[in-house]
Amino acid sequence: MPLFDTDFLKKLEYLAIVSRRVFRGQLLAQQRTRQLGTGIEFADHRDYTPGDDFRHIDWSLYARHDELLLKRFQEEEDLHLYLMLDCSPSMGFGTPPKFDLARQMTAALAYMALSNLDRIAIIGFADSILADYPLTRGKAQILGLMRFLENLHPAGHDTSLTAMVQGFVRRQQRRGVVIVISDLFDPHGFQEGLNILRHHQYEPHVLQLFDHKEADPPLRGELELLDMETNTVNKVTITERGLKQYKKLFSDFMEQVERYCRQYGMGYTASPGDVPFDALILRMLRESNVVKN
Repeated sequence: MPLFDTDFLKKLEYLAIVSRRVFRGQLLAQQRTRQLGTGIEFADHRDYTPGDDFRHIDWSLYARHDELLLKRFQEEEDLHLYLMLDCSPSMGFGTPPKFDLARQMTAALAYMALSNLDRIAIIGFADSILADYPLTRGKAQILGLMRFLENLHPAGHDTSLTAMVQGFVRRQQRRGVVIVISDLFDPHGFQEGLNILRHHQYEPHVLQLFDHKEADPPLRGELELLDMETNTVNKVTITERGLKQYKKLFSDFMEQVERYCRQYGMGYTASPGDVPFDALILRMLRESNVVKN
């Protein structure tokens, strides 16, 4: 089944409409200026929010449709969204692979931002930066962006969020929102990389993906297990006690990531890799209190 089929594109357009409040609200738009540009080139409308200048309301549109919308011009400072996609070998695990959902989520989040006249970039990483989709703007870029994602495959060695972020923050670029899409199976720890982003005035959010078999392995007895990150084989004997300890460690790890993100006010979502991408997007919006039931 294609990663990006016609049905995927239809769902993208729906999500772009639903998510308009996201890019002026709590999940991704804290970095956006509240003052509209003063240029003469009209770009788009957005919903009126308390505190906006009444002079920018499109009164003719209000008279026809009874909707309070503000005119936006090209000089309005746009959001810069950086999507960090984990391409390490462990992302290829699962049924379907976690990497499939990770790429679909990357495409969906990018499209939602592009639909809102924001700028996006994609950084594929493992132990370092492996691939770049440079900063771009406009919905017309989505096909090229999806081709870029389709050509990505799990690669590299151990995940190192810190090493990748150290290279990222050295770039000459505007600060913005960073969404890290990863299983966070980083032997060096995930905290330092996120700390570096925070200290350099970026706004990190985390989407952590896992497979059900990682949370509850259907394994027993004497086995040889392949480490997908290091490509090494380990002989192990899995007992009921050992399995119970493993599941406790996995649960503690997930709770540790969530606790860290909450402590520093970061958006955080965890999901198995077999959920539909559009359902996961809507869940992220609900958890951010942007879309109200």
